[in-house]
Amino acid sequence: MRTLFSRQYKHAAWREIWVALAEAEQELGLPIDSLQISEMRAHIDDIDFALADKIEKETNHDVMAHVQAYGAVCPLAKPIIHLGATSCLVTDNGDAMTIRSALAIVEEKLETLIANLSAQAERYKDLPCLSYTHFQAAQPTTVGKRFALWLQDFWLDLQELRYRQSQLRCLGAKGATGTQASFLELFEGDHRKVKELEKRFIEKLNFEQVFPISGQTYSRKQDMQVLAGLSGIAVSAHKMCTDLRLLAHDKEIEEPFSEKQVGSSAMPYKRNPMMCERICSLARHVLSMNETLEYNAATQWLERTLDDSANRRVAIPEAFLAVDSILDDLAKIAKHCVVYPKVIEKNLARELPFMASENILMASVKMGGDRQEVHERLRQLAQIAGNAVKQDGEENHLLELIEKDPSIPLTKEQLDETINVQHFIGRASEQVEEFLKQLSEEIDLESLQ
Repeated sequence: MRTLFSRQYKHAAWREIWVALAEAEQELGLPIDSLQISEMRAHIDDIDFALADKIEKETNHDVMAHVQAYGAVCPLAKPIIHLGATSCLVTDNGDAMTIRSALAIVEEKLETLIANLSAQAERYKDLPCLSYTHFQAAQPTTVGKRFALWLQDFWLDLQELRYRQSQLRCLGAKGATGTQASFLELFEGDHRKVKELEKRFIEKLNFEQVFPISGQTYSRKQDMQVLAGLSGIAVSAHKMCTDLRLLAHDKEIEEPFSEKQVGSSAMPYKRNPMMCERICSLARHVLSMNETLEYNAATQWLERTLDDSANRRVAIPEAFLAVDSILDDLAKIAKHCVVYPKVIEKNLARELPFMASENILMASVKMGGDRQEVHERLRQLAQIAGNAVKQDGEENHLLELIEKDPSIPLTKEQLDETINVQHFIGRASEQVEEFLKQLSEEIDLESLQ
């Protein structure tokens, strides 16, 4: 990802664009020699940045500086480099090429993350755990189902990312204000050749789609929409890592922690969720850049204004680099996180008796108990047990109270069966299985793990 947003890659892409333009113009009859094109192609990568910088200081124009620096090593081609073009032909088409390659990297890493999460969802699909609503104990679920919740968000992100890739357009060859007037002049008013020029030009850049209408730039809504896709990944990452930080507090699941890793300079015992915290931090940064690109699209005066240029050079690379880092760390966490089944079982056992009270009530009625009397007695016993837990710091002994109470007609064996946790997780295991089957039809999960 750093390579894609490097100075070398950017300006080599500009030279590829100039070569593609010259080739298309030659094929349609403009007086451009094959030796000129060969010379241009031979010097795509050997960029004299010192010379380009020197020229830019004099001209205060980055594209013209690189036109002249290219011409310095291509004396034969110098007269035809950038023929009929305006600056945005190289900058906007170059940006679209870079974004296309960057999206492919994000897609690959997102698929790896999805595969890792899928493996964990499968592994723990049957492990019951305490679930939370409002961060208060709620009906049990399974650890695998929780992994599947995170997984589903990233699956939705992958669908959005693929859609954005399928809709990505380049600017094409549009000229100074998007009218193609310069190219129409070059081809002496032949509209057919101007249309064919753009068709051949974008094919050489390996684009299937081009903006049919533009000002000097392509619509900045495309940048906004691409970043929205990246922001979706950041949202999913923040949600998952926030959940993991909460679970780490309860010692149920932890991110990988190396043997010699230091959690705190003051507290030797600490195992801070540093990777998750870093991901949340980067995710917020990605989200903060949405507004910048939305304003660019909203405030692009008429055919163009330049006040989008500087912030795009910051926002687009930083968004991709941040998401790239987020996905690298998330893939490690998803693959190597540590699950503690005994702690999960203990936390669940602490709350399960309260959750089972309705089931105990119904089982008691089946055994001949009076519904209203049993309900009242369960309420009283729950209050006693709850107070012992919260006020005295004791373990939850509600089941012991119920077992000893003569008004509740259940034996210990019947009571144990009534509170069997498998009765409380619903179709969590089956839901995970069904979702993973659906996912495997779209993605080769095994090859990515």
